[in-house]
Amino acid sequence: MTAVSDHPGERGADDPVKLIGIRESALSLDEVFAAVGDDAAGGIALFVGTVRNHDGGADVDALGYSCHPSAEAEMRRIAEKVVAEYPVRALAAVHRVGDLRVGDLAVVVGVSCPHRGDAFEACRKLIDDLKHEVPIWKHQKFSDGTEEWVGAC
Repeated sequence: MTAVSDHPGERGADDPVKLIGIRESALSLDEVFAAVGDDAAGGIALFVGTVRNHDGGADVDALGYSCHPSAEAEMRRIAEKVVAEYPVRALAAVHRVGDLRVGDLAVVVGVSCPHRGDAFEACRKLIDDLKHEVPIWKHQKFSDGTEEWVGAC
C-alpha cells in the first residue's frame, strides 16, 4: 500500500491557477467555487469581500474601485507565489472595478488544497497579498460630503 504522503493528490497540481480577473460586472461565487473544484481537494476556502456601509467611523454612501493596467498581471504574480508555497490544487481570484453599492461583492478568492488547514492558510495569504500588493484603489464617498481614496483591494 502506498503511503498517503506519496499520493499525487497530496501535492499541488501542475497548473493550479484557474481563474484570475478584473471585472466591471457583478462577481459570481458560483464561478469561483466551480473554478477551484478538484477531486483531490479535501478543503476549499473562499473569501468574499463585500462593500460595507461604514469605514473609520463614517457612513459610506458610495464607493468605486479603479485599477492600474498591471493589476491583473500582479494578481497572477501573487497567485503564483501562493501556489509555490502551498499544495494548491486550484486557485481563483476576481476583483470588481467601477461603481459599487453597499452589499456588492468587491473581491472573491478561492483555494482548494488536499487538506483544510492548507486551504485556509493559502486563501488568507492570497487575499492579504492581493490587498497589499495589487494596484487597485478604492474611492469612498461619505454621507458627510467628504471623500477618500484608499490603496486597497
